[in-house]
Amino acid sequence: MTHSILDAAYWSNRYLQQQTGWDIGYSSTPLQQFMNSITDKNISILIPGCGNAYEAEYLLNEQFTHITLLDISPILTADLNKKFTQQTIKIITADFFEHEEQYDLILEQTFFCALHPSQRESYIKKMHQLLKPGARLAGVLFNKSFEHGPPFGGSKEEYELLFSRYFSIKKMEPCYNSIQPRSGTELFFILEK
Repeated sequence: MTHSILDAAYWSNRYLQQQTGWDIGYSSTPLQQFMNSITDKNISILIPGCGNAYEAEYLLNEQFTHITLLDISPILTADLNKKFTQQTIKIITADFFEHEEQYDLILEQTFFCALHPSQRESYIKKMHQLLKPGARLAGVLFNKSFEHGPPFGGSKEEYELLFSRYFSIKKMEPCYNSIQPRSGTELFFILEK
């Protein structure tokens, strides 16, 4: 599947058809534990390819105040605007590669693996651009291969080679706290600009 096919219509159709196998119904344990370690609740946080934004719900419950959600699917962001009517959360319907703001932290959860591998270099450059100096990109990546995607997998060695061109790798290790169906197949990482 080419990356040109993975457009807004493709993802909107996946949501409409409820073909969302990546959706576990809550924020994943590795990300929850990481979010629990953040003491400054006023940092600016971006969640690209946010899906149903369970991470944003978790952050709101933990009193974080500056959260931006970004997704290419207008079907999804319309639902998010209904879901988060009472909260001060910024919801943007756009292509990630065209986004222009800067953040203290970007959370990665099933967005990287949804992009075609030919877009990985562009993803890394864009993440670097969207982060303020010294800011972090953190989250979970698949440490396995898939026959057809999305999702598209990879390996720790591949990711280290890709990310080290633009970031200081603070952590990239197997998740010890993945949900059971993903146990042994995820890496948790923290990168610094």
